[in-house]
Amino acid sequence: MHKYDLLVIGEINPDLILQGQDIQPAFGQAEKLVDNAELVIGSSAVIVACGAAKLGLKTAFIGIVGDDIFGQFMLKAMAEKGIDTRHCQVNKSLATGFSVILSQPQDRAILTYAGSISALQVSDIDLRVLQEARHLHLSSFFLLDKLRPDVPSLFKAAKKQGLSTSLDTNWDPSGNWDDGLFETFTHTDVFFPNEEELLRISREERLEPALTKLSQQVPTLAVKLGAEGGFARQGNEEARAGILPIKVVDTTGAGDSFDAGFLYGYLQGWSLNKSLQLACACGSLSTRGVGGTGAQASLEEALEAVANLQA
Repeated sequence: MHKYDLLVIGEINPDLILQGQDIQPAFGQAEKLVDNAELVIGSSAVIVACGAAKLGLKTAFIGIVGDDIFGQFMLKAMAEKGIDTRHCQVNKSLATGFSVILSQPQDRAILTYAGSISALQVSDIDLRVLQEARHLHLSSFFLLDKLRPDVPSLFKAAKKQGLSTSLDTNWDPSGNWDDGLFETFTHTDVFFPNEEELLRISREERLEPALTKLSQQVPTLAVKLGAEGGFARQGNEEARAGILPIKVVDTTGAGDSFDAGFLYGYLQGWSLNKSLQLACACGSLSTRGVGGTGAQASLEEALEAVANLQA
């Protein structure tokens, strides 16, 4: 028996979400009013961890924050979501990173202050914790500047310990789309890109050639297609699932809830199709509320919703 089903490594930051129909800032000292503003749990990695814990997976987190109000807010909120945060570091010399999200119902723009987000390094990680977990997931590969050079060896160590591994790179602000990524793929079991990330990483212009190329790198692909749902490929097996017909309030973190749903099925040994359906249900249900975690689904709720996924 393992202490943790899931060990997540990644960035820790809150999101300040501003909502409105016209939320594009206007320079020249112009002031606009927004319809709603909320400070919520942010970061791709933390939202995955929260979603997994809500589904019932025993989840621990490795990350770093500053000794400030944003860091305190995040660690407290994570613990309240059922995440074991004892492996998180608090560094008094750092300021906790945060994101400002300009959110419209079907799209969003994100402004991020990196702060502590890029500061996590391999020396901050007690590698003995790998012995306590079944699966290692890492998010925001391209934001983890100090850890990124060691991610391939970290994943290799996890595989040697018998863990399965997964990766969600998220966006690459540098536009490079590699920097050790393909070396990491050699030790990755599941990859979670969205369609645009898949195309950029593969250097392809169409989905099918991109899938073919990346399928040769990673055994399981679970691709987020936004309003089109999701697509998964595992060897010669493929699966496709749609989204739920619900009113979308905020899409922040929907892809991360998708990851959590798929990982639940993957760790239960479910079929590719069943895992993808749960992923799409979890991603859809998370959009009912503001922020990435406020409307995340329980396992019972997500399983009930699977029957209503659009084709």
